[in-house]
Amino acid sequence: MLEMSVQNPPTNFPGPIDPSVLYEQEQHISSAIWEGQDRGTLRCHEHTSKIDGWKLTKKQIDLVGKAGFGYFRLIGQVSLNNPLISALVERWRRETNTFHLPSGEITITLDEVVRILGLRVDGEAVVRDNSAVGSNTEICENLLGKAPNSDAKEIKGGMVKLGWLKENFSECSEDASNEEVERQTRAFLMYLVGSTIFATTSGNLVPLLYLPLFKDFDKAGNYAWGAAALAFLYRQLGKASMKSQGTISGSLTLLQCWSYFHLNIGRPELKQDLSHRFPLALHWKGRLNTQTKSDVVMYRQKLDSLDSSDIDWTPYKDLDSSSIPENFRGDLTLGRSRTILLCMDKAEWHLPDRCLRQFGLHQSIPKDVQRRETKNNEVDNELDMSKRMDSELQEWSNCWQNIVDVVEDGDGTDESEYTTWYSNITRKLVHRRAFAPSQFQESVSEMMKIQEIAYAASTEDLNMKNKLALEKIKALVDRYLANRVEGFKVLEKRKRSSESSQNDEEPLN
Repeated sequence: MLEMSVQNPPTNFPGPIDPSVLYEQEQHISSAIWEGQDRGTLRCHEHTSKIDGWKLTKKQIDLVGKAGFGYFRLIGQVSLNNPLISALVERWRRETNTFHLPSGEITITLDEVVRILGLRVDGEAVVRDNSAVGSNTEICENLLGKAPNSDAKEIKGGMVKLGWLKENFSECSEDASNEEVERQTRAFLMYLVGSTIFATTSGNLVPLLYLPLFKDFDKAGNYAWGAAALAFLYRQLGKASMKSQGTISGSLTLLQCWSYFHLNIGRPELKQDLSHRFPLALHWKGRLNTQTKSDVVMYRQKLDSLDSSDIDWTPYKDLDSSSIPENFRGDLTLGRSRTILLCMDKAEWHLPDRCLRQFGLHQSIPKDVQRRETKNNEVDNELDMSKRMDSELQEWSNCWQNIVDVVEDGDGTDESEYTTWYSNITRKLVHRRAFAPSQFQESVSEMMKIQEIAYAASTEDLNMKNKLALEKIKALVDRYLANRVEGFKVLEKRKRSSESSQNDEEPLN
C-alpha cells in the first residue's frame, strides 16, 4: 500500500489522516462501506413489545421499585428505527467510545442514562455474585421455585428463554405468599433486563448470571444498573461497528432516544409537551405514526453533512429538573466522571473529557485513551483476569474523584487547536458518493467465475511449477472473496429483507 502524505492527503480522503487514535479503521464498517461493501440495515435485538403483557400486583411493583427499576419499567415499548440506529453505529468508534461526527465527538453519558431510562448510575458495580453456588437448575429452583427444561430447549448455555419466563411467571395472584411474590418478581426482573438493557443477539435468551443479583431486593437497589446498561451498550456498539457484524443488541431505546434529543434526524414529532415526565424515554413510548423513516443511506448522508450548529449539545438545559426524583439528581454529576463502567465481564471507558460541549464546556484536546486489549485465552489465566477485575473495580470506586471540570464555554475560548487536531484523527466521511454498488457486485461475480475455473482445472498434465502457480491463483482468489463476498451476501440479504419487513423487533418464542 502506498503511504499517504499527512500534510497533503487527497481531497476526497475520508480519514483518519493520523491513525494513532482510530487504529482499528481497517476493521471498521466505514472502511467496508467506502469500498462498496454496504451491509445495509442492522438487525436490532430489543424485545420491549411483550413487557406490558406482564400483570404485576402492588406488592410486585413495590419490589421492582426496591430493586431499582420502578421508573424504568414504565417505559415499555419504544418503536425502533433500525436504519437510523444502523447509521449511528457506523459513526461509533470503540477506540474512544464516542460517535465521531464531522465537527467533533459526542457520546451517551451516565447522566443521560439517568434522564432517559430512569436508572441509577451511582452504586455497586454489576458483576458476578460469587456467593451464588449450585448449578443453573439449582439456582432457578431456589430463586424462582422451578427450573427450565433443557430437553425442551428452555435453557441453553447458561441462558434461559424469555418466553419460558413469561409463560410461567407473568401473572401473580393477589393472595400469593410473600415467597411466591418474590419469585414471580425475580422472573419479571430477569425478563425486563433480558429484553432491554441486557438484550443479547441470541434473540430471546437472558443469562442466568443476573438472577442471583435479585435474591435480595434491597441489595439489588444498591447496584448501579444504569452504569451497567451503558457498559453493555458501549460493548454492543463496538461489536456492531466492526465490518464482520450484522446485528446489534443492548438498550437500543437509550441509543435512539439519545439521538432524538441531540440530532434532528429521523426524530418523530411530539403532539404534546412531555418535558415534565420522568424518565424522558416516555416521550417516545409506543409506536409513533408520525415517524417517517428513511433508509440507512439517507441517514448516513445526513450524518456526513452535520455541522456543529446542527447538533443540540445540551438538550436538557431548559427541561424542568424538578421532574427528576430527588434521589436521582445527585447521580447526574457522574456524567462528567472519567471512569470505567462495568457489567459482568465487560469493562468500558466512560470518557466525557472527549465530549465537553455536552456539558456546556470548552472542548480541548482530550487525553490519550488506553488501547483496547485483545484477550487471549492461552495467555490470560485466572489470576491475570482477577487482577484486572480488581483494578477495574477500584477505578469504578474512584468515579467521584475523577470528575472532569475545565473551562466553561462562552468566554471567548478558541477551539481552533482542537478543531485542527480532530480533523486529522477522525473519520470525516462514511458515505462515498462516487461508488456504484453494481461495480462491486460485478467484480465479485467475475472473481467467483475465476475461482470456479481454477478449481475445475485439471492438474494431471501440469508440471510442478504450473501446479504451484495454479495453487497460488486459488489462494489469491480465495483471499479476495473471503474479504468481500460476505459483504456482497449481506448487501443482497439486506435489500430483500428491508422491503419485506418493517418490524423493529423479532417476536419472542
